[in-house]
Amino acid sequence: MAKELASDLVYVDDVYFFLVSDGEQENDVTFTVSDEQYAEELQFQEVLMGSLITSQMANKEASSSSSSPEIQATPPTPNAEPVEGTEEAGESSQYCICEICDEKRRSDEMFRNESCVHSFCSDCIGKHVATKIQEGITVVYCPGLDCKAVLEHDACGPLLPKDVLERWEVAQCEALIPASQKFYCPFCSAMLVNDGDEGEVIRQSECPFCHRLFCAHCNVPWHPGVDCEEFQRLDENERGRNDLLVRELARDRKWMKCPNCNYIVERTEGCLHIICRCGFQFCYGCGIQWTDDHGGCRRD
Repeated sequence: MAKELASDLVYVDDVYFFLVSDGEQENDVTFTVSDEQYAEELQFQEVLMGSLITSQMANKEASSSSSSPEIQATPPTPNAEPVEGTEEAGESSQYCICEICDEKRRSDEMFRNESCVHSFCSDCIGKHVATKIQEGITVVYCPGLDCKAVLEHDACGPLLPKDVLERWEVAQCEALIPASQKFYCPFCSAMLVNDGDEGEVIRQSECPFCHRLFCAHCNVPWHPGVDCEEFQRLDENERGRNDLLVRELARDRKWMKCPNCNYIVERTEGCLHIICRCGFQFCYGCGIQWTDDHGGCRRD
């Protein structure tokens, strides 16, 4: 309604000026408006226009406050330089430091144990486990300082060579057997199990893998003609295979050994008084040192 009044006032104002200007030209049409009326009309128009402008400004502010603010997307600037530190932060999140070799490795090259928080590269963990297995250790712990977390066989399997993995599996199986029931072949190192009666001593045995005879009690190749007690009394240089064969032959031929130098002597004829090449004199019948009053011994 305010707009209609304002338009009407503007129309009256325009008519007024038209009539005044036209009245000056045509004397026969006269429309007189006093100065006081004209001043009142102008004042009334100013009041209406002021109120109209004020209401329009109030409506505009209300509509702008109720509406959601516009979000203007700023187009990316071509060839924009990356923010300093962003690239380094992204790169550091993709790399880790191995606690053994102290080298930077990618995340997919790292080994993480579920039982602890330590992180190592796959190469170092593989070498660590392989070294422990070669030392005969079946339970491998985390190489972290004072860490007691166990490295599981399944987790480390993809990191180890096939031969090391098989050796670890065999060692774990052997650890389940009591030490009193285990013995090894001295030729091929195969593990064998004594499944006999408890306390029974096994002596002569044949390895089921290499099929060679050995003494399970002495853990050496089989010593024919020499029992285990006598074999244990022999020196290291007398335990060879050839030495044992000569000892067995001497026993069959009834040869005697010099008590002084252990040289084997064969008597072909003569008395029992033997003088060895080392100068020691002994009795061929009983094997003791010869004296002037020695006698009575006989040897067929």
